[in-house]
Amino acid sequence: MVRRTYTRPMEGWWRRDPFFVRYMAREATSLFVELYALILLAGVVSLARGPAAYEAWLAWLASPFAILLHVLLFFVFAYHTLSWFRIMPKTMPPVVVAGRAVGPRAITGAGVAAAVAASLAFVAVVAALAP
Repeated sequence: MVRRTYTRPMEGWWRRDPFFVRYMAREATSLFVELYALILLAGVVSLARGPAAYEAWLAWLASPFAILLHVLLFFVFAYHTLSWFRIMPKTMPPVVVAGRAVGPRAITGAGVAAAVAASLAFVAVVAALAP
């Protein structure tokens, strides 16, 4: 008598545990990051092709579809950023300040604050350099 080897069912494994649902959502946001990188790459390519191609790309960016896409991408990137800063305390060595360990919430808060500050500084520089 030959027994068949037990094979664990794999379908839907990530939906059984909220931790894995969040993990898969965080990983799925990387596809949106790739999409935005392709949009920026299209802008660089159109810039290399000349003023007419670049103006067409800029016109596409001003279309309602592109604006809606950018609003969606903003929220996806905000989730992506927040989720990565939430796992930061788990991936770095313990931080000790004045003899006390810094808590995970403080580390996540500092990371998010730094990201917001860097984003605002970037917007300020771009606004100052805009004609």
